[in-house]
Amino acid sequence: MTRYIIKRLLQIIPIVIGVSILVFTMLSFAPGDPARLALGVNATQEQLYQFKEERGLNDPYPVQYINYVKKAVRGDLGESYISKQQISDMVKLRLPNTLRLSLTGIALIVIVQIPLGIALAVKQNTVFDNTMRIVTLILASMPEFWLGLMLMLLFSVQLKWLPSTGFDSVRHMIMPVICASTYGWASGSRLTRASMLEVIRQDYIKTARAKGLDERVVIRKHALKNALMPTITSIGVSVGFCFGGSIVIEQLFSINGMGKMLVEALRQKDMPVIMGGVIIIAILIALTNLITDLAYAAVDPRIRSLYVKPKKIPHKEAMNNA
Repeated sequence: MTRYIIKRLLQIIPIVIGVSILVFTMLSFAPGDPARLALGVNATQEQLYQFKEERGLNDPYPVQYINYVKKAVRGDLGESYISKQQISDMVKLRLPNTLRLSLTGIALIVIVQIPLGIALAVKQNTVFDNTMRIVTLILASMPEFWLGLMLMLLFSVQLKWLPSTGFDSVRHMIMPVICASTYGWASGSRLTRASMLEVIRQDYIKTARAKGLDERVVIRKHALKNALMPTITSIGVSVGFCFGGSIVIEQLFSINGMGKMLVEALRQKDMPVIMGGVIIIAILIALTNLITDLAYAAVDPRIRSLYVKPKKIPHKEAMNNA
């Protein structure tokens, strides 16, 4: 298993390189002059040239990328064109908020998705099942920004129960976390329901019931474990949605996180900030995908056996067994 983890960690390197090449290329050839955006419309040609020369923007595209990678490998993500801050300092300030938002959203997805999916499967074709299937379909179809605006209108403007901006307390976190998690648990619960329905129709479930086992024991110990694989997959996909959706949510609720930083940098074509933010998010998503794969092995012994070396039997013992 250790070799597998090391192998997967090494696979993150080409992923990050591919993401960096794609983003750097798009930013380099996108319209807009970063020097003009940084210095303003009144800057002279000499000032623009000096700005580009100091930051290597006058070099050919391949040289610019190679120089950036050399610095990034040493931990230097560069300096913001606009604020003159080090990217590493900006990330340290904003990353905790993004992690709190995304990880809390993922936790809420797990807490709601699995029990709701099980309940829908157990109560198949009842009023509860039919009603919740319609509700989850509607919630899964809602864009995050629209759901956030509706929540703000109801709980902040009309009822005045929750603050509409910020991320400093539990009350501030409620609406952003709901926006971050709603799509994940709404769509994931339907997948969990379908997976549970497939499992509980198997012969071994019928046998467990025929033995007189309590229905809760049958569902928890026999059905759930075998139905978790698609559920884990959907949770892994939801992780990417949480990190990606943080860009919209942080902008909507004025949360000082990575998403808001990226949006502001895109407006000003602040290349070092965009590159640093995208690379950090790509690494986080790659690590969560690794955790998802490890969860597969924890749930299914067949998958775990592929990565665990079989114990060597001594030669004499093997001969005796023969």
